[in-house]
Amino acid sequence: MESIDKEISLNAKLNTHFAGRVVRKDLTKKIKEGANVPVYVLEYLLGMYCATDDEDSINEGVERVKKILSDNFVRPDEAEKIKSKIRELGQYTVIDKLTVKLNEKKDFYEAEFSNLGLKGVAISSHYVKEFEKLLAGGIWCILKMNYFYDEEVRDASPFNISNLTPIQMPNLDMEEIFNGRRQFTKEEWIDVLLRSIGMEPTQLENNVKWHLLARMIPLVENNYNLCELGPRGTGKSHIYKEISPNSILVSGGQTTVANLFYNMASKKVGLVGLWDAVAFDEVAGITFKDKDGIQIMKDYMASGSFARGREEKNASASMVFVGNINQSVDVLLKTSHLFDPFPEAMAYDSAFFDRMHYYLPGWEIPKYRPEFFTNEYGFITDYIAEFFREMRKRSFSDSIDKYFNLGNNLNQRDVIAVRKTVSGLVKLLYPNGEYSKDDIEEILRYALVGRRRVKEQLKKIGGMEFYDVHFSYIHKENFEEEFVSVPEQGGGKLIPEGMGKPGHIYLVGHGETGMIGVFKIETEVVPGSGKFERTGLGSNREAKESINTAFNYFKANKKNISGTISVQNFDYLMHIQDLQGIGVTSQLSLAAFIAMCSGALKKPIQSQMVVLGSMSIGGTITKVEELASTLQVCFDAGAKKILLPMASAADIGTVPPELFAKFQISFYQNVEDAVFKALGVE
Repeated sequence: MESIDKEISLNAKLNTHFAGRVVRKDLTKKIKEGANVPVYVLEYLLGMYCATDDEDSINEGVERVKKILSDNFVRPDEAEKIKSKIRELGQYTVIDKLTVKLNEKKDFYEAEFSNLGLKGVAISSHYVKEFEKLLAGGIWCILKMNYFYDEEVRDASPFNISNLTPIQMPNLDMEEIFNGRRQFTKEEWIDVLLRSIGMEPTQLENNVKWHLLARMIPLVENNYNLCELGPRGTGKSHIYKEISPNSILVSGGQTTVANLFYNMASKKVGLVGLWDAVAFDEVAGITFKDKDGIQIMKDYMASGSFARGREEKNASASMVFVGNINQSVDVLLKTSHLFDPFPEAMAYDSAFFDRMHYYLPGWEIPKYRPEFFTNEYGFITDYIAEFFREMRKRSFSDSIDKYFNLGNNLNQRDVIAVRKTVSGLVKLLYPNGEYSKDDIEEILRYALVGRRRVKEQLKKIGGMEFYDVHFSYIHKENFEEEFVSVPEQGGGKLIPEGMGKPGHIYLVGHGETGMIGVFKIETEVVPGSGKFERTGLGSNREAKESINTAFNYFKANKKNISGTISVQNFDYLMHIQDLQGIGVTSQLSLAAFIAMCSGALKKPIQSQMVVLGSMSIGGTITKVEELASTLQVCFDAGAKKILLPMASAADIGTVPPELFAKFQISFYQNVEDAVFKALGVE
């Protein structure tokens, strides 16, 4: 009952503070199913006739809208019929998309009708002055058309426009929104925004609500680059195609530099100059006919400008990349990276992905079901689209600075990305600039996670160049630093804090797939007759040999560690865990030997320690391959202490100093030295 009351009060609030600007979204759904018109055209009409909460008036209004659409909306296949009606009746009202050009040779403005197919129709200059969008991409309008054929003027169109009313809102009072926003709590306002794009927030979890808000950022923020990959059927491209008249969806496939950026022949700017957001559907299919296409796109995504011919051109369109991930995220993370669905030309171009400001995890959004679509009130789509467009002129990228500093792992590109995401979400949630420290902290954490997701994948593609992924922010009042983690990376705490059990040890090495990962050896020492059992190795012959080497060395050299260790009176049970699913490593010998000593002596390994290096059958220590990358994996997993062979000291220069400084490093000379240092016995 309480939730019903909430809906009633939110609907009542909307109708009170935004009278005439809201519409009941189930009406849109009903009519949309039978009419192929953009949502914003439909809702403009519903806003005219159904912006009320009186049921009888609504039903009457819906019938009226249906009649207007059936009588006046021009379907392309009925264009000739409508033209005939205008001629026979002398005057007729039509709904169509109008684009206007100046014919400078004859000094008059001429209109082109999208569905009616008319060109060269004269239009009064006062409409052009009043509705400038007619000249930039066109507007849907309700038009009163007349027909008059003059034999004297052969080349003039007999059709003319006697009255024009734009369906897209020609202007907007921002104060109305700022004042109206004060009447709603943050949660209510989020619900209002989501209902305005047709979603039902009461059916969605909190993180899903935030992801749906993030889809709107490209519409309010200039030059914002967003990537969303996930399963099919989660509405990734819906908002850019149906909801906003200011964005365009480029369906997958080939595109050209001329179409997207600048046509050298006609001297016209392409899509990035005409639209607020350009969304690419099905990223796997993006190809450029031009060789330099991706290079120009990278240039544009970084700076908002691109060079064509002798000139540098600027544009403010945001870039959105949406596509499908066909396998599970876990599999993708283990075998490749989260940008894998991009075409080959981009898939390993770390510079291209470094320009992404946010990676939205599409796999966290459920597949759309009927109950996810709302039947309650939301803003008329066109009203919210104009609000979004108006907010592009403002910036809140400095809203962090009052309360927080960003951590030292963020480079300049990271800082720009985080600031843009914060600015976009503040524009959506607090357009009047009224927010608290907690509000900004919530937005900042969300912004950091999405950029860190980009950086984690860059680390997989580009290696050590992108090692600094540990994003944090610092409270200005008490200098406390807080870190954010990416959910699908498991929070990076594979190695927990606190002392482990005797016989348990962590190591990091190359798995069967060639990737570097974390492994755990668990050893149980129980009374018995000297049996040795090992599990968790599968059919990996090299790993089995490595463990056997450790046990043989243990039998022969146990006295060098302690006279109290016995093999005959105990059984040694060992299990090897591959914590990241990359295939068991063959570099187990040294860690297995230390684990047996630890279990036999009932002394645990030092807390959060990782053992690096392995040994041969005669106890010779081998150094660590790819030391810098190995240490990065240790850090990501939560290690604080590293046991490192002296032989690897020569490679320390390859490790970034900031990374090396994160650990307490102990060097060991030989096998016995490694055991004592691991157990903390000097």
